[in-house]
Amino acid sequence: MSLNKMHANEVASKIINKKDLFILDVRNEDAYADWKIEGKSVTSMNVPYFDLIDGVEDILEKLPKEKEILVVCAKEGSSIFVGEELVEAGVQNVSYLPGGMKAWSEYLEPVKVGDLPGGALYQFVRIGKGCLSYLVESNGEAVVIDANRMIENYTSFAENKGLNIKATFDTHLHADHISGGKELADQMNGTYYLPEEDAGEVTFDYNPLKEGDVYTIGEVKLEPIYSPGHTIGSTSFIIQDQFLLTGDILFVQSIGRPDLAGKAEDWVLDLRTTLYDRYKEMAGELTVLPAHFSKVEELGENGLVSAQLNELYRVNDGLNVDKEEDFRKMVTENLPPQPNAYQEIRETNMGKISPDEETQREMEVGPNRCAVN
Repeated sequence: MSLNKMHANEVASKIINKKDLFILDVRNEDAYADWKIEGKSVTSMNVPYFDLIDGVEDILEKLPKEKEILVVCAKEGSSIFVGEELVEAGVQNVSYLPGGMKAWSEYLEPVKVGDLPGGALYQFVRIGKGCLSYLVESNGEAVVIDANRMIENYTSFAENKGLNIKATFDTHLHADHISGGKELADQMNGTYYLPEEDAGEVTFDYNPLKEGDVYTIGEVKLEPIYSPGHTIGSTSFIIQDQFLLTGDILFVQSIGRPDLAGKAEDWVLDLRTTLYDRYKEMAGELTVLPAHFSKVEELGENGLVSAQLNELYRVNDGLNVDKEEDFRKMVTENLPPQPNAYQEIRETNMGKISPDEETQREMEVGPNRCAVN
């Protein structure tokens, strides 16, 4: 017997396809409590690495006898040590996650949303972080919306399909992850767009993203809709009158938080107006495609995160608070902890600081926290 590898894409496949997986997470208890690999068919157990240095005998009886066991740690070194100890103790079918939780955080799964004239719309699911980004392609041209910093995912996808990425858009100034929009646009000799209202402290050149300007990629129309509330500049997209990309304003099971720039009390009414007036006026059959998800239960077929707008007005609690004061209380008093390093992430996305690659990875560790609980 030997220790196997189970890469992030294989873990994602098991979660998306609801395959049984047992995870032995050997990080410290606080790291595990804050953020872990989850799925409908995933069972996990946390035993810190330092409790296993002298041997794994004490946990052998707690491990499943017939399930595949994946050992996980922050970077991979501790999981290799523990995994090899398990194999030596006679445990069968043991794997470790190369790159650890950092690799899990960075993996993107491309999922086809649907066909468009001359092309299609794809959702890139960053399953370990809860981030969702999009690529629209038509007649050999493409744009990317809310790109993550791992831009090679989009460039390799475009190259394999023979696509030319013409532009990138950020629906708002992100606070929970580092945007790859500007870098991707520069690398592809394309144009980068950002809502002007969010760009007051941005240090680099950008093109203002604003309502009234309709963008065309091949045969496909992208229509920006000003939708403040998560940030003052938050801007949604209607794509070909079929899809509504809501950024961090509206999610499948929740709504966006208005406090990541310290403006919760100021922006709460903007959020309510966007959700209860602006979106409600739109065609109910639009398919909502958010920029994040919080729970694995939101993953649908093939890992796609989406919902019909009219259905969300029926089932999403955040869209069914009748009184303005109750709504204000909900979105200011039921907030999760701030995203890890969110101030530094905002400053990076403004161009104020330029952390090295490893620091950027550290800054992004942790779950998505863009939603009201």
